[in-house]
Amino acid sequence: MGLNRWIPYLLATGLALGLADFCVKLAAKRVSNSTGFLLFGICTFVFSSSWFLWQRSHRFEQLVTPTGIVLGTAAGIGFSLVTLGLYASFGAGAPISVASPVIRVCGLLIASFLGLMILREPLSWRYVLGLLLAVSGIFLIVTS
Repeated sequence: MGLNRWIPYLLATGLALGLADFCVKLAAKRVSNSTGFLLFGICTFVFSSSWFLWQRSHRFEQLVTPTGIVLGTAAGIGFSLVTLGLYASFGAGAPISVASPVIRVCGLLIASFLGLMILREPLSWRYVLGLLLAVSGIFLIVTS
C-alpha cells in the first residue's frame, strides 16, 4: 500500500518535468538564457512563498535545521543549474527529443550512484538491468 501512495506524485512530477522541458525548448529561441532563468526564479519564488505562507497560515510545522538549510540550498542551486543548462542547450539548437532524455538519464545515473553508495539503498539484478536498459536507450537515441 505504501508504494501506491507515492506513485501518483512521481507521475505528476514527470508530467510537470516533461511540460517544463517542452516550454523551455519553445522559449529558448524567444528569450535570452538570462531572461528565461529570471522567469524561472520569479516563478519558483512566487510558488514557494505562496506554499510556505499557506502552510504557515494553516499551522503546519515548519521544520528548520542547519543541515536542512544547507541541503535545501544545494538542491535549489542544482535545479537552477539544470534550468540554465536547459536554456543553454536548447538555445544552442539541441533537439528536445535527444537533450531531455540524455540530461535525465545522466541525472538518474548520478542520483542512483549516490543513493547506492552514500544512502546504502538496496541493489538488485532488476535494478541493474533497468539502469543498463536506460543507458542503452540513451545510446540508441544519441547515435540514431
